[in-house]
Amino acid sequence: MNAPTGENIKVLIVDDEASIRDLLTRTLRFEEFETHAVSNGTDAVEAVETYQPDIILLDVMLPDMNGFSVTKKIRSQGVTTPVLFLTAKDEPEHKVQGLTVGGDDYVTKPFSLAEIVARIHAILRRTKASKSDDSLLEVGEVTINNDAHEVFVNGNLIDLSPTEYNLLHFMMSNPNQVLKKEQILNHVWEYDFGGNTAIVESYVSYLRRKLDAETTEPVIVTKRGVGYMFRSAKKA
Repeated sequence: MNAPTGENIKVLIVDDEASIRDLLTRTLRFEEFETHAVSNGTDAVEAVETYQPDIILLDVMLPDMNGFSVTKKIRSQGVTTPVLFLTAKDEPEHKVQGLTVGGDDYVTKPFSLAEIVARIHAILRRTKASKSDDSLLEVGEVTINNDAHEVFVNGNLIDLSPTEYNLLHFMMSNPNQVLKKEQILNHVWEYDFGGNTAIVESYVSYLRRKLDAETTEPVIVTKRGVGYMFRSAKKA
């Protein structure tokens, strides 16, 4: 493939099927990624700490705890490593559930190995891009520190998942502009989930809830039938 190589990028593979673990391991090593594979959620949580991967390929159906629970656990520990879910379920509601617990992307089994590699590169490009912008992005009461990948509201640190962070960064980079749901979907996720904008609605809802708890007035405004706008409210 002509995409950038995965040299020095560490991928944690979590799947209870040995054949899938082996296939992903061989494919990703061929693409020059470093890999480490485990078969259950308990080992995954431990490996996140000891292996410190750059990205996690996480099966949803695991023998001890499901992938959603694994993601919730590592996010509660402050881990922001991107998570790409692997699952046999294709319902939109299932996708929304997975991504709103802190996941970053979603691939349905059976999947194309080329698609897996492409999704990994897309996620890592988003992460790198958000970190390579100017160090500080400040709009009203909200400040993003790109170097530290942290968000502050009136000086208080706000805990966001990587995708919530990317969504906020996109909205704050376009303050006082109405952003269509499809526009947000294509920018933050780089593909359209088959046109399903429910994922945008869910993520905006979660992000708004976290910000509203700290701001003097709501900063994300819904433009009914169109999309959303980040309002540059004045500091208190």
